[in-house]
Amino acid sequence: MARIAGVDLPKNKRTIIGLTYIFGIGKASAQNICAKSGVDESKRVKDLTEDEVAKIRKIIQDEYKVEGSLKTEINMNIKRLMDINSVRGYRHHRGLPVHGQRTKTNARTRKGRKRLVGGKKK
Repeated sequence: MARIAGVDLPKNKRTIIGLTYIFGIGKASAQNICAKSGVDESKRVKDLTEDEVAKIRKIIQDEYKVEGSLKTEINMNIKRLMDINSVRGYRHHRGLPVHGQRTKTNARTRKGRKRLVGGKKK
């Protein structure tokens, strides 16, 4: 089993797909990593040798920000937006959509379940 950047890659997936299980690596990055390390993209993760895994691990460690450090950077960016009282920071803080979507209808993913207001009886 290949363990890269603290993530166990699935054995039966192709290398290019297995690398996408690491947070911060998508399909294009996985292709670049395979090309730089000289590993065949269609090779299964279980068929990788220790040398190939070491090459991939070194490239990821040297050139990419992944997993914990990337998550920390993202959270720090959001915190910075909230600290400077920007509109985006305000909307992150309130749990509203950040990129200009409408909120009168929809936006349920960000806002959560609809809260029903009970009718008053006279």
